[in-house]
Amino acid sequence: MQSVEDKVRAIIAEQAGLDPADVTAQSTLESLGVDSLGVVEAIFAIEETFDISVPFNANTPQQTGFDLTSVATIAAAVQGLIDQRRA
Repeated sequence: MQSVEDKVRAIIAEQAGLDPADVTAQSTLESLGVDSLGVVEAIFAIEETFDISVPFNANTPQQTGFDLTSVATIAAAVQGLIDQRRA
C-alpha cells in the first residue's frame, strides 16, 4: 500500500508533468514548476484521492492553514486531515 506521502508525490508529479521519482519530500511546488492553477488541480486531486476537504482558498493561500511549503508539509497536512476525519 502506498503511503500518504507517496500518493501526494504522485499527484504533484502529475500536475508538474514529472516522473514521481523526480519529486522529493523536500521539493517545493515552485521548484517543480507547479503554477497556481496546478496547485488548485492538485488540491482537487488530493481531496478526491483521500476523501477529505482541504481548507484551501486560492485567493488567500497563506491564510488557509494548509502548509504548501514542500511536498513533505503537504503530505503531513493531508495526514492530519485524514486523522481528523477518522476521529
